Amino acid sequence: MANYFAMFLVAMTAITGFIWAIDAWLFAPKRIAMALEERKAILGDNTITELIGEDADPYLPALVDNAKQFFPIFALVMVFRSFLYEPFQIPSGSMMPTLLVGDFILVEKFSYGIKDPIFRTTLIETGEPKRGDVAVFKFPKDPNIDFIKRIIGLPGDTIIYRNKQLYITEACDKQQPCPTEKAVKQIFSGRTDYISRGVYLEEYTEDLGNKQHSLLRNPGAIDATARYEPVQPGTAINEWIVPAESYFAMGDNRDNSEDGRYWGFVPEANLVGEAVLIWVSFEFDRVPEDLLPTWVPSGIRFERSGSIN
Repeated sequence: MANYFAMFLVAMTAITGFIWAIDAWLFAPKRIAMALEERKAILGDNTITELIGEDADPYLPALVDNAKQFFPIFALVMVFRSFLYEPFQIPSGSMMPTLLVGDFILVEKFSYGIKDPIFRTTLIETGEPKRGDVAVFKFPKDPNIDFIKRIIGLPGDTIIYRNKQLYITEACDKQQPCPTEKAVKQIFSGRTDYISRGVYLEEYTEDLGNKQHSLLRNPGAIDATARYEPVQPGTAINEWIVPAESYFAMGDNRDNSEDGRYWGFVPEANLVGEAVLIWVSFEFDRVPEDLLPTWVPSGIRFERSGSIN
């Protein structure tokens, strides 16, 4: 859906700009000259050399007038949304407690390269994901869907998730000796008010790269290793070696996140941008409606506005 809207913006910018340009080049000068001659004939004043204000182009067609009005709007929105920042809504709880359902975020589109809005070809290289970034990307199994997760593994890294503990062996980029396996530091923060499957979730603080963030763990849940992505040659069921030009991503709600453990890696080409800001957050209440419940906004969580860790 997001790509369809990008196509719509590009098309409307091109159409309105084309109409405006063709008219300004071919038709407007003739139209304005004719209006000027008519005014001279009416006033009998040969000293008039130009018309101003609303009379400057009295026979301006409605189609051209609308194109002139809407082109700057379409162009501005297209540039802002395609190359600078794009708004997204958080639809699920996979990134709790960092992001909650009802959060509206801004994604910095130029963080991982400036790409054309239709074919997503990289036009200018501007940077790469860093470990710990909260990134939006096209879901590898269905590029029409946008996912948001935290970048855990970089190209060449070996990732292990065992007993709810994350282990990383960083890629060996010809340095000697090569990095060894290290447990990602986690500090228990306490039990939360969040409940999943009848169990109160526990919050931990995790140091990942140069970033510190919170995550949730369900002490009653068992790691769903049976659903993990098929084993790579020479690896265990809970171990992943990140291919070149790919990334490994996980949700902060570790026991309730459909992430790289279950579908694999994020190709570099699928990256959309880095989530940098919560600009507004709505709280939703569940209201019964016939047989299906409906979620309706019930308030604004002003305290959640700000940068994303």
